[in-house]
Amino acid sequence: MNRLQHETSPYLRQHADNPVDWYPWGDEAFQRAKTEDKPILLSVGYSACHWCHVMAHESFEHAPTAQIMNDLFVNIKVDREERPDVDDIYMQAVMGMTGHGGWPMTVFLTPEGKPFYGGTYYPREPRHGMPAFRQVLVAVAEAFKDRRAGVEEQAGQMAEALNRDLLEIGGDPNGLTADLIAHGQAQISRGFDSTNGGFSPQPKFPQPMNLDFMLRAHLRSGEREPLSQVLFTLRKMANGGIYDQIGGGFHRYSVDSVWLVPHFEKMLYDNAQLSRVYLHAWQITGDVFFKQIAEDIYDYIRREMTAPEGGFYSATDADSEGEEGKFFVWSQAEMEALLAEDAPAALAYWGVTPRGNFEGHNILNVPNDEETVAARLKIPVADLRAAVARAREILYAERTLRVSPALDDKILTGWNGMMLASLAEAARVLDRADYRDAAVRTGEFLLRAMVAPDGRLYRTHKAGQSKLNGYLEDYACLIDALLELYQTTFEVRWFTEARRLADVVLAHFSASDGGFFDTSDDHEALIARPRNMQDNAVPSGNGLMVKQLLRLAAYTGEAKYEEAARRTLALLTVALRQAPQAFTESLSGLDMLTAGLTEIALVGDPASEATQALLREVNRVWRPNAILALAPAAVEGESVVPLLSHRTLRGGQPTAYVCKHFVCANPVTEVEALRELL
Repeated sequence: MNRLQHETSPYLRQHADNPVDWYPWGDEAFQRAKTEDKPILLSVGYSACHWCHVMAHESFEHAPTAQIMNDLFVNIKVDREERPDVDDIYMQAVMGMTGHGGWPMTVFLTPEGKPFYGGTYYPREPRHGMPAFRQVLVAVAEAFKDRRAGVEEQAGQMAEALNRDLLEIGGDPNGLTADLIAHGQAQISRGFDSTNGGFSPQPKFPQPMNLDFMLRAHLRSGEREPLSQVLFTLRKMANGGIYDQIGGGFHRYSVDSVWLVPHFEKMLYDNAQLSRVYLHAWQITGDVFFKQIAEDIYDYIRREMTAPEGGFYSATDADSEGEEGKFFVWSQAEMEALLAEDAPAALAYWGVTPRGNFEGHNILNVPNDEETVAARLKIPVADLRAAVARAREILYAERTLRVSPALDDKILTGWNGMMLASLAEAARVLDRADYRDAAVRTGEFLLRAMVAPDGRLYRTHKAGQSKLNGYLEDYACLIDALLELYQTTFEVRWFTEARRLADVVLAHFSASDGGFFDTSDDHEALIARPRNMQDNAVPSGNGLMVKQLLRLAAYTGEAKYEEAARRTLALLTVALRQAPQAFTESLSGLDMLTAGLTEIALVGDPASEATQALLREVNRVWRPNAILALAPAAVEGESVVPLLSHRTLRGGQPTAYVCKHFVCANPVTEVEALRELL
C-alpha cells in the first residue's frame, strides 16, 4: 500500500494498492522532488471517470510501467473534486499546450510545480496515433535531464500565462444592459437541435444552467421560442437512456445525439441542477410530467445518495463488475421472465428488442409517447401506465440484487449546497413536508460538519473527518441553499448564516478589479491563484455568487452586496456578448440586476390558513427575481432580516408587502390583490 491509503477520497484510495509510489498533493512530494531534482508526474481524475479507470488498469497497476514512474518521477495523484484549484490550474496549462483537455489528466511539472508538458489519457501501448505511456515517460524524463534550460524556460512562461490576478478582458460597467440577455437568448437558440433537443451536437450534455437561463429569458420577454426549446429538450432527455428509467436520476451525458447511450456515472451536481430545472418547468407550465421527473430525482437522491448523518454523496460509477453500464441494462428474455403478463407493455414502452441498442443489451428509453404505444397494444393508456408502474417496481427490486456501481461517498460542501437549494425550494413549491424535513436535516449537518471553528468552510467530509479549505463554489452554493431554506422555513438562523458567509467571501475572496478568486487570500500558495468566470459542469462560483449578493442586497438594503455583484458582472460585458452560452449563470445574474428583485414581506402566523393562502400565491409560479421573508407577528422595530423591519398587520389580518429597493406598494391582505401586485 502506498501513501494514498491514509486519504479519505474514494478516488485516491482506489489507487492505494498501485505499485506506483503515489503521493497525495502536499509539501512532502514537492520537497522530495527538489531534494532529488526529479520532475513531478501529476495525475488528476475522479472516482466516476471511466477513462481514469482504464488508464489505471493499463498503466498504474502494471508493474513495469509503475517502475519507470517510480524511477524517473515523483508521482502525485489528485482527486479533482476535492482539489478544483489544482485541477483548474493544470487543466488550463494542458489546454494551452494541446488545445484540449479532459480526464485523466497527466501533467509533468518542475520540482517547483510549474507545468512543462501534459496531456490526458495515454494508452499502455501505442494506439490510434497516440504514443505509449512508457514512451512518453522516458521522453519527458530525458527532456528534463538533457534540455533543462529549455524546459525551465517553457515552464516559467506557462506559469506566467496562468496568472489571473488581473483579468483585463475588456469589461465595461456601462455595458450591463438588458440587451445582453436578449442577445444571449438568440445566440443559444441558434444552436438548438430541433430534432433531438439540446443546444449542442454529440456528445450531448444536459447544460442545466443554459436551460434555466432560457426559462428566465421566456419569463422576461414573453417569447415562446426559448420556453418551447427547453420543454422539448427536457422531454427528450427524460425519455432517453441518459435518464435512469427504473431508479430515477440522470447520468452524466450521452455519447450520441439522441440522449440514448450515456456514460453511466451519476453525479450529484447534475441531478441537483436538473431537478431544479424540471421543477421550474412544472411551475411555468403546470404539466405534471415535469413535476414527476423532479420528484423522481429527489426520491432517488434521498433513497440512494443520502448519508445517515444527512449530507449527500458525490457520485456513483459507470462501471460494475468491470463493465460499463452493466448494472443498468437488460435483455428482452430477462424482462419477459420477470414481468410475466406486464412484459408486452413494458417492452413496447421502453423500446426493448432481442437485438438491443447497446452491445447486445437494452438501455431502457421511451421512444414513443404513451398514446402511440397504447394504440399499438390496443389497450387504454391508463392500463399501459399501470403495467409500466408495476414493471418499474419489479425491475428496481431485481436490480438491487446486482453488483452495484461503486459509490463515491465523500460529501462536498458545494455540491451539497446545490442539492439542498433544489430540495428546499421543492419543499415549499410542492408542499412536501418530507422534503422540508430532509432539507432541514441536511442544512443542520452542513453547518455542524462543514463549518470550521473559525467560521470558515471545509470543502470535503468523509468518515467523520472534514478537511480542506472551502472554495468560492462552496460558499456560493451553501449561501444559495441557506437562503432557500430560509424561504421555506422562515427560521432566521438560515438567513443569518447566509449573510455571514457572504461577508466572509467579500473579506477573503475579492479581487482588486472586481469579482472573486476561487480560493481565499489565506489559501495554500500555488503557482497561480485560480479565478474562473466561466461555467463548466457546475456554475461559475462568480456567477452564482452574483445572484446571492443581489438577493442579500434586496433582503438587507446594503449597497455593498449589489456593488460587489455589479463589479463582478462588469468584467464580463464583452464575454457575455461573444460567448453567452459559456456564461449563462452570470447572464441569469444580469437578469436579476437589470430587472430588479421583487421583495415580498409577509406578516402573519404561518399556521393560519390566511397566511398560507398568501404563501401559496407567492409559490404558485416560478418567480426567479423575487425574494420572500415572513414574520409571524408584527415587527415594531428593526429585524434580523431587514426587509421585515417595521412591518405591521393591516386590520389584524395577515399582510403582504411587495417592494422594490425597499419602496413598497400599499400592503394587501387578499390573495387576488397580491396576485395583481406580483
